[in-house]
Amino acid sequence: MNNPVVVIGMGEMGSVFARGFLRAGRPVYPVTRDSSPQQLFDKLQDKQLSEPEFVLVAVGEAALPEKLKSIPAQWHDRLVLLQNELLPRDWQDFPASTVISVWFEKKKGMDSKVILPSPAFGKFATPLKDAMASIDIPVRTLNSANELLFELVVKNLYILTSNIAGLQVGGTVGTLWSQHRQVANDIVGDIIRLQEALTGQTFDNQALIDAMLKAFEGDPDHKCMGRSAPARLERALLLAEQWGLDLQALKKIQQET
Repeated sequence: MNNPVVVIGMGEMGSVFARGFLRAGRPVYPVTRDSSPQQLFDKLQDKQLSEPEFVLVAVGEAALPEKLKSIPAQWHDRLVLLQNELLPRDWQDFPASTVISVWFEKKKGMDSKVILPSPAFGKFATPLKDAMASIDIPVRTLNSANELLFELVVKNLYILTSNIAGLQVGGTVGTLWSQHRQVANDIVGDIIRLQEALTGQTFDNQALIDAMLKAFEGDPDHKCMGRSAPARLERALLLAEQWGLDLQALKKIQQET
């Protein structure tokens, strides 16, 4: 039997990964809302059960900072992160983290829907790939931290552009690009500026846009405005203020919605 895996957060996304681990023959130790990572760690120690090979943190992005603070120090070198809006600054205190940029959708009552293969980088990227292959969700392993950074910025560009544009125009990502391209381009410019400020890097804008459009093409009927869209806009503008950025397109949408 393979080594066990801890899954912190058993919502829709965590449950999909847990199923992949189980299908691949890995025991899964769940941390639910009614328990804590420390409680699980103590229980494993008391019962002399096997230590997990890695620990998947599957809580939402808003809950991530506080949840990371609750993880036992003995697990800090075996974390796997999957949240949207991730950037290296989010795991600077956990430099050994493996990160996967998730490109499949899972909603309550529906099976998983793959948009693109999900890129992953870190020492547990291959076990992730193998486990998810067992439930027909493709993962591709990356070769460097720079490749991961590009993929994370692409995902952020996709999520923020579609969600924030959706507040104004609604619809799908397909109609956003075909019928509201100026709105999309204005938002794209603001989001890239924000991502460059947050990472201290510059990016090939056209390469980012081309990669985002591949995701649009992967699921053109994907609705732009998820329930997290207002919070994403508010968070983006707060970060822009902290970094001294004047993001006119985002401000306009906030004023008009």
